[in-house]
Amino acid sequence: MTQAGWAVQMVLLVLIAASVIAWAVIIQKTWIFRQANSDANRFEKLFWEGGDLLTLYRQQNQSGNHDGMASLFLGAYREFAWQNRQETVSPEAMLQNAQRAMEVAFSRRMETLESQLALLATVGSVSPFIGLFGTVWGIMHSFSALGLADNVSLGMVAPGISEALIATAAGLVAAIPASAAYNHFTDMLGRLQGRYDAFCGECLNILYRNACAKEQQKKSKGTDRSQWG
Repeated sequence: MTQAGWAVQMVLLVLIAASVIAWAVIIQKTWIFRQANSDANRFEKLFWEGGDLLTLYRQQNQSGNHDGMASLFLGAYREFAWQNRQETVSPEAMLQNAQRAMEVAFSRRMETLESQLALLATVGSVSPFIGLFGTVWGIMHSFSALGLADNVSLGMVAPGISEALIATAAGLVAAIPASAAYNHFTDMLGRLQGRYDAFCGECLNILYRNACAKEQQKKSKGTDRSQWG
């Protein structure tokens, strides 16, 4: 490596930097996805215990846990509670407003989980070609030097070619972990998205039932007043 040409050395430095960056992203995303799954499991357990949604909202709001699945619930219930205080809002309008708030929180959460995955995909797809460029350049340099030599032997060819092939190996070393990690994180992202989608549907159904129950209570009070009036 130290005796290789300047172009091959530059390629190796680029690949080493790409590999270091890729591994830093892999470690960070591994922690993020594990934390996201852990938070989703914990919040789903609290949500399906059958307690009052207002109590759950206050607990999550006070605890400062505004990430993951909790952020979807907080965004939807905050909008729902505000609409619920309005006397003229129909259950359908309350549901639509809560759904829009939940979609905003969902988009922000997906953006956080998807961040830096494109970097892994880039490293996984580009690194082999960068390594191949270094190999081709090194072999061209070796053969051009051989053309000026009087006596050509295998001992003169082999070191230059082996130095050039190091670039290809370095490209594969950088690309394989990045590609594997990208596929793994993409699969985990799809699973989390499915869990979030299912939770959003169930949460909106519960909010809609609560809104319909309130609307029915208002109609019942209006009927009672008309009878006594």
